[in-house]
Amino acid sequence: MKHNTIAIAYDFDGTLAPGNMQEHSFIPSLGINASAFWEGAKKLARENDMDEILAYMQLMLQKAAVENLPVRKKDFEDHGRRITFFEGVESYFDRINQYAFEKGIILEHYIISSGLREFVQGTKIASHFKYIFASGFRYDSNEVATWPALAINYTNKTQFLFRINKGIQNSYDNSEINKYTPADKRPVPFSQMIYIGDGETDVPAMKMIKYQGGTAIAVYNPKLRAKKSKLSPKQICQDLISQKRADYLAPADYTEDSILDKLIKTVIDRIHAEIELKKYTN
Repeated sequence: MKHNTIAIAYDFDGTLAPGNMQEHSFIPSLGINASAFWEGAKKLARENDMDEILAYMQLMLQKAAVENLPVRKKDFEDHGRRITFFEGVESYFDRINQYAFEKGIILEHYIISSGLREFVQGTKIASHFKYIFASGFRYDSNEVATWPALAINYTNKTQFLFRINKGIQNSYDNSEINKYTPADKRPVPFSQMIYIGDGETDVPAMKMIKYQGGTAIAVYNPKLRAKKSKLSPKQICQDLISQKRADYLAPADYTEDSILDKLIKTVIDRIHAEIELKKYTN
């Protein structure tokens, strides 16, 4: 059945939910606005020649300590429960799984995100993912966050596509990911993988999945418009298409019969046809 498996990997912020996941309830609970928080993270990174993901994670703990805001694992999961999604997301997974199942295809869903895995684990859709690859904290014996355990930035997202390809369900095992594995022994061929992201931070993952024969889909929030010094999300995705970094684009609307819903189904149909055609090569 491994040859009948299709894996869909999703970025999270701007892909399944609008904005950054920390902006839904965590940053408001600090009593500051989102732009001030992110500018503070960039400043911390700049002053310390630091990865921006590690910077925002450290700043979360620092700001929470000042405001006496609890940072236990369950607290982060609670913030995840308050995340609101793009239209149709909560019913999308059951629908798309059924669509694939009727064709004899098994769908596996994954998250590859610079956001926090604890937040994603607390969401209403967490149970749909076979594995959540996302930045996360290390916790002490009382489950209080003490240190960044994993930081996923835009460049190292690509390694997690290889983990999916090789069936590695963790973020720490580097021996298996670097070991040579014949293509026909890998659980999910790249040609049967779809990556869905929303912008420039997804470029390396999109380019890599395209290079390996998979499909990259760029999605955008249709409610956001361009500003003086900033392209609209749609314009950013159009650039990804023109620069051949993504294959297709669509509004981030996951409702049944939406543009994105039809697009994903069409890609599944194409992969299914290719799987069927391979039966005639032996």
